[in-house]
Amino acid sequence: MKNLVKLLPLVAALALVSCKKDQTADQLVVEETTQTAAAPEVAQETAPVTPAAQVGPATTVALSEANFAFGKIKKGDKVEHVYEVTNTGANPLVISEVKPACGCTVPDYTKEPILPGQKGKITLKFDSASFDGLVSKQAEVYANVEKSPIVISFSADIQP
Repeated sequence: MKNLVKLLPLVAALALVSCKKDQTADQLVVEETTQTAAAPEVAQETAPVTPAAQVGPATTVALSEANFAFGKIKKGDKVEHVYEVTNTGANPLVISEVKPACGCTVPDYTKEPILPGQKGKITLKFDSASFDGLVSKQAEVYANVEKSPIVISFSADIQP
């Protein structure tokens, strides 16, 4: 009986060790599954940079302005501003994406290549319904220029 009492802790310890090994194996399977599932998301997050690099040789650009102030607007107003883009380089300018920092801003832009010396447009449309007071918003413009993305922004003083 004394030997059985001495063996009981040993059996319990072996049972715990074997459970830990099983848990480790399960954790490895979960970690592998998580890593496999996460890989496509990482690729999607870095995707906006890739199209700009693939659209052709780099060029240079001039903006009519990088920042615009709407001034005072009424809460709920939907306003928009057009930023003029001039291709000042020797190669066609291709805007591959305009990515606003907030869902309250909707972009539109010239989709076809802008030839050297020609002009294109980037329009930012802003819905002020969810805001009060001074706000500042920005958007990233991905294009075949050396320092992409280009950041454009606007501000507004939203009145009740």
